[in-house]
Amino acid sequence: MSDAEKTVFKALKALMRGKKGAAKVSLDSNLYDDLKLDSLEVAELSVVLEDDLGRDPYSEGVEPKTVGEVIEFYKR
Repeated sequence: MSDAEKTVFKALKALMRGKKGAAKVSLDSNLYDDLKLDSLEVAELSVVLEDDLGRDPYSEGVEPKTVGEVIEFYKR
């Protein structure tokens, strides 16, 4: 597992703590439908990714829908 993958999973799991009705985090998990993230939580995710990885998909105009798409962004 790459550093980007570890960071993304760690950040998402932190956001998911105490959240009811959300699925387990996997590459196929939809950020909105499965993980039940709202816009504030996606903004929090964006800040964590920027801080830990130096950039984030959202500020670069990419709007990933799944965990896998977030991770793919860091492979470019």
